[in-house]
Amino acid sequence: MKLKVTALRAEAEHVVSVELRDPNGGELPAFAPGAHLELTLPADEPGTPPHIRHYSLCNSSLEKSRYVIAVGLSSSSRGGSRFFHEHVRLGSILNSQLPKNNFPLDHYANHYRFIAGGIGITPILSMIKWCLENKKSWSLLYCARSQASAAYFEELRTLGPNVSFHMDDSAAGSFADLKAALANPLGGEHVYCCGPRSLMLGVEEASAHWPENSVHFEWFSAKEIAPPPQSENASGEFDVVIKSSGARLRVSSDKSILETLEDHGLAISYSCRQGVCGACETGLCDGIADHRDQLLTPEQKASQKTILLCVSRAKSSSLVLDL
Repeated sequence: MKLKVTALRAEAEHVVSVELRDPNGGELPAFAPGAHLELTLPADEPGTPPHIRHYSLCNSSLEKSRYVIAVGLSSSSRGGSRFFHEHVRLGSILNSQLPKNNFPLDHYANHYRFIAGGIGITPILSMIKWCLENKKSWSLLYCARSQASAAYFEELRTLGPNVSFHMDDSAAGSFADLKAALANPLGGEHVYCCGPRSLMLGVEEASAHWPENSVHFEWFSAKEIAPPPQSENASGEFDVVIKSSGARLRVSSDKSILETLEDHGLAISYSCRQGVCGACETGLCDGIADHRDQLLTPEQKASQKTILLCVSRAKSSSLVLDL
């Protein structure tokens, strides 16, 4: 779909919020808290592929006429955040897929404990608004380098004692005490965390004693480099079969499925190439996948109905892909 930029606002140092609406003034497809948009941004140079990037929706899911995202300028930007900060203007038209949700909110928790770091506040903000609209019990720990770099700081501090801040510069550079914050889980309580990898790993460690499926993450990058291939085949090689054409392609031990498909001229949607965003998720018609992503749930992996092509491999001698 086409989306028009109708407002731009500085939310913090190097963070801009972008309001997007239908160019013709119509209603937009609905979304739920935790959802994101997959935007296709222009290529850096002619003949190079466009940039596909994912941005969490941070406005209320009750709103039907607009989407709001926030984009932090990364010093290591590969084209996405830099494009927004340098080239997007009022009236710009962006290409987007429909909202997708890999970080859904459980609507029946007794309490929601949100932990966010930096730009990771964006999906959490939409979740907080849902809690307010539905009179749900919640709390937020928001960690940032400084108040100046904390997106939506002014809005969040109006929400009272439900929100606590940890600013590194005012804490002599020390990190938040996550073990204390997560020491005593309440019955029916859920944790939702999004932010830098160091924060996410800290929350993962501090919440290891929490009940299964009660702690949820949205990862920006993979926790660790994927291990070397461990296929049942001694060589680490296997075949992929394209269901629509019957073409059979050999995946070598030093290539991913995604890279193999690209080498044979197939245009596959992708973004992170680390198994965290879901852009390359593809239906699996036959075979047993060796799932190495950090996105699919244990139930989804066990079902063997889908696979992330950028990192996962095969336990069987071949995989039939729904392409």
